[in-house]
Amino acid sequence: MPFNYEEFDLSGVRTYPLSSRKSKARAEDFARPVSAGVSFKTFFDSLPAILGGSDLRRVVDALVGARRHQAGIIWGLGAHVIKTGVSPVLIDLMNRGFVSALALNGAGVIHDFEIALSGATSEDVDESLGPGRFGMAEETGTLLNDAITRGGKDGKGLGEAVGAFLADRNPLHADRSLVIAAHRLGIPVTVHVALGTDIIHMHPAASGAAIGETSLRDFRYFTSAVAKLANGVYLNCGSAVVLPEVFLKAVALARNAGVALDGLTTVNIDFARMYRPQTNVVMRPVAGTAGAGISLVGHHEILIPLIAAAAIERSL
Repeated sequence: MPFNYEEFDLSGVRTYPLSSRKSKARAEDFARPVSAGVSFKTFFDSLPAILGGSDLRRVVDALVGARRHQAGIIWGLGAHVIKTGVSPVLIDLMNRGFVSALALNGAGVIHDFEIALSGATSEDVDESLGPGRFGMAEETGTLLNDAITRGGKDGKGLGEAVGAFLADRNPLHADRSLVIAAHRLGIPVTVHVALGTDIIHMHPAASGAAIGETSLRDFRYFTSAVAKLANGVYLNCGSAVVLPEVFLKAVALARNAGVALDGLTTVNIDFARMYRPQTNVVMRPVAGTAGAGISLVGHHEILIPLIAAAAIERSL
């Protein structure tokens, strides 16, 4: 049966005083203008305490709190983070006690390796794919595979093997290498590889046995590190699939062993929210616990230096 044209009766609408309502945006949380020449602390404190501004402060507070109470801080880094030039900032954080362990994907260690050797990385794929030159840099394919193979024979993980290999050679740009810095500071580096995804797998020197053995060993090292993250922080930066999956499995193993991971803060930093980081880093590991998951959306080359500067300022 069709309805009639009938206006809704508004005579009984109920209202309440605006002042009695709980509101999510408040004037005291708004941004404050800054003058030229102000300190970084003044600038950071002037940011809105709303949405991303509030989340940014929560991340900084978690890092400072973890460092103060000697809880763990693990940085999981995709290759894009290294290509955007923030390695010197992360190395500085290592020296200041804001890094307990580093986890990289396969491409991440390749870019770090090339930076250390030549001070440059990230070839133009569109330009090199057609003529068959993509991924065929001699030093990257031969030396990195050699380091991994030697590491496998020596019972090392992939990250430890590459760190020792590079540190022994002390290449021209060693001061820009995350892996070398971590090796020299005694900070564990683990590398988590999906076979066939990285350019060094295309070279004849690649050993599936060595890559698999050293990367699996790194997964077990990583799991031991994750199991120490009670009241600590795990940051996933720029890895959409591999590291979120590895982190979830490490959390599962830790919980299987009876480790509660109480107070864990998980953070994802990327320029878009994607399924696996949001689910496997931000949500599932802290669900039903006193921990917290935070997602920051933005560019690594802006957010990571900003977080680092704020954490250093607040820890003084």
